[in-house]
Amino acid sequence: MATTITMPQLGETVTEGTVAQWLKSVGDSVDKYEDFVEVSTDKVNAGVPSPVTGTIREFLVKEGETVATGTPIAVIDEVGAATLAAPAASTAPAAATAAAPAGPAPQAAQSSPAASSPNGSPAPAAAAVSELELEGALRGASPAVRRLAREHRIDIRAIKGSGSNGRVTADDVLAAARTGAPAPATPAAAAAIPPGTRTSTYAQPIPGTTVPLVQARKIIAERMVESKHTAPHAWSMVQIDVTNVWKWRAREKERFERETGFKLTLLPFFIRAVVESLAAFPLMNARFVPASAGGQPSIYVSDEVNIGIAIGLPANLVVPVVRGADKLSIKGLAIKGGDLIDKARKNKLGVDDLAGGTFTVNNNGANGSWASAPIINGGQAGIVTMETVVKTVVVRDDDSLAIRSIMNCCLSLDHRVVDGYVASGFLAELKRRLEAMGPQGDL
Repeated sequence: MATTITMPQLGETVTEGTVAQWLKSVGDSVDKYEDFVEVSTDKVNAGVPSPVTGTIREFLVKEGETVATGTPIAVIDEVGAATLAAPAASTAPAAATAAAPAGPAPQAAQSSPAASSPNGSPAPAAAAVSELELEGALRGASPAVRRLAREHRIDIRAIKGSGSNGRVTADDVLAAARTGAPAPATPAAAAAIPPGTRTSTYAQPIPGTTVPLVQARKIIAERMVESKHTAPHAWSMVQIDVTNVWKWRAREKERFERETGFKLTLLPFFIRAVVESLAAFPLMNARFVPASAGGQPSIYVSDEVNIGIAIGLPANLVVPVVRGADKLSIKGLAIKGGDLIDKARKNKLGVDDLAGGTFTVNNNGANGSWASAPIINGGQAGIVTMETVVKTVVVRDDDSLAIRSIMNCCLSLDHRVVDGYVASGFLAELKRRLEAMGPQGDL
């Protein structure tokens, strides 16, 4: 029986997807619930599991091709294999079994995560790779490859891939685990690999080489160009005295981290002031709606306040969303924001985490930025930045001098939706609310 697989809808607002990478080849067997293709959208990259156990008959869409949701992308010939339990198929050991060649399972696939070489001694790769190095090496790999590499502690930078364009496949990882292929444990060791065998990536660029764009970076590039070409950007900035809120945070941060497990940064205070300011200036929480067939362009003012948090990762940029941010306290925003940031750094964000944003906040100051002009997230009216906090000598209203903690706050806006009057009013309200916070209060 043949089963046709269609492009899934990864999110309620997603209408198309790109086949980023086929994780199997035509003729390969695939188990039910095993990922066989990686799909990219403007929201997220995700592995797509097979709904049946069978053999890949044909691929209907090429790697890199974008099609509408519901479009047939592959055909699988179903076989009468025993149905696997869904939870088991999502674990790393099950993925290793599914990806292994037919026949008796190799010793490495049956062993513990510390893979063994044929003589039973620990494989060099297993002993050499630290957790940080392992996670760095896995960025950009397919979900199936990431699972196997983590299980067997293989640094995929040392593997010559057998897939298309030299990509590392699940079978390559299993072969490395069986033979105990060495892996570079340090940047210096990685640099010692002959240039012709090293792959330059966005996270680890090599001078004198070309960095191929993975699908996520292609989508980022397209969306940034689209935003700049579509929305007429305007820009404004204010200086905010955050001395009191900084003292408030300093007083609460140790207790907060002890009770919740999350660090208390300036971000949740800032987001709280942003959502209160959006309530005063709802046009900033709107989007421009182009004219449809026979209709007129319009501006839709959202009744939800969902704040996107721009997070830069070594190989990617993601904007997870705090949904219903106007209903959360500073403590609630700190916990929700901290959880999203932690998931982003561990590459565990889901589609729902990235959907539905109505306004975006960017903490450029974390890297020492003093001022910036960010690009608006498509479909929103604005993005506001927190810049670095600097102690500055200021002249107070009574002409006295004081040392205060000052932060620049920059706003990029879609001039089709709001004019300078609204934008400057929003920034003034944000400044007023932040300066009124602390040094006492309840989170």
